Amino acid sequence: MKELKKLLDEKVDLYYKQDFIKDDPISIPHKFSKKQDIEIAAFWTAILAWGQRKTIINKATDLFERMDQSPYDFIVNHTEKDRKNFESFKHRTFNATDTIYFLEFLQNHYKNHESLEDAFLLNGEFITVEASLTHFHNYFFDHPFAPERTRKHIATPARKSTCKRLNMFLRWMVREDNNNVDFGLWKNISPSDLMIPFDVHVERISRKLGLIQRKQKDWKTVVELTENLKKLDNSDPVKYDFALFGMGVNEKSINLQ
Repeated sequence: MKELKKLLDEKVDLYYKQDFIKDDPISIPHKFSKKQDIEIAAFWTAILAWGQRKTIINKATDLFERMDQSPYDFIVNHTEKDRKNFESFKHRTFNATDTIYFLEFLQNHYKNHESLEDAFLLNGEFITVEASLTHFHNYFFDHPFAPERTRKHIATPARKSTCKRLNMFLRWMVREDNNNVDFGLWKNISPSDLMIPFDVHVERISRKLGLIQRKQKDWKTVVELTENLKKLDNSDPVKYDFALFGMGVNEKSINLQ
């Protein structure tokens, strides 16, 4: 475990830098400075984050250009007529129906709450990430005309999903350190409570390093991996996302010596 911690700490130092931002979807919310703009840009970009990173960045850029680069102002003040400009927006299986519902949800939420963080709290309190994600899914679709097809874009542990995109979004919003990659905007959730964003790169390296024994790819696997990462850094286990992802993308071999 000592050698593993040394290796992963070195990889965090290697990959967790400002240079990481420009080629990653997190570059989209970094274009904004207002808290609500960052939240909206981060949330929607995270949801669109599957496929090639360059394509994700291009699609998210297109989306927020349609909002005149003022997501919060547009979300709060747009009319139903303004939504027609989004009927042509599409990314893989995310289509116009999903886009229009996202606009409606966000408008309704921000008319009643100052921050998107409130959508992840239960009666104003944080319990666990699992509870937060389950609550968020239920809250997001608490509308009589919520499209059934859109449910596949908002994962929930209740369906045993790894919830990769939402865990990544929470990492962006909660973590904070001197490298200024993540934003640290939300204060009700601690970095120690976060769960690892689980993608194919993280999975492959984690299995090679013996951090995962469970064969399935589900929420319990995310819990297993995160608990093992807590043995390396209990206060900030998800910082190792940078190490595992960076190694998965850039390194073909692993040497623990």
